[in-house]
Amino acid sequence: MVSPSAKEVFILGITQDGRTFRPSDWAERLAGVMSQFRPGGATPGSHLSYSPWCVPNTLDGNKCVIVHTDLRDEEPMAWSFVLNFAKDNGLQVVEACLLPEHPSK
Repeated sequence: MVSPSAKEVFILGITQDGRTFRPSDWAERLAGVMSQFRPGGATPGSHLSYSPWCVPNTLDGNKCVIVHTDLRDEEPMAWSFVLNFAKDNGLQVVEACLLPEHPSK
């Protein structure tokens, strides 16, 4: 369960038992499937870029997908899909937010 105050959820490419999830392009595939779910809805050509609500990334050298909670509010079935993907594949899910880097003084 994701807390109501969370703004982002990270689906990590690490299984509950610590193994790397395969295939290696899973994050890009999942984000590609979710590309139609975006602010303002799908538009012609929107399948050619990732949705800002579901973006593949790398965290500590491991693939992950960052899912913004706006997806939960705007497209509840799509939100359920990504969380069930993580659950069905035994992937670790963490709530987090990225903090901006402060310029060094």
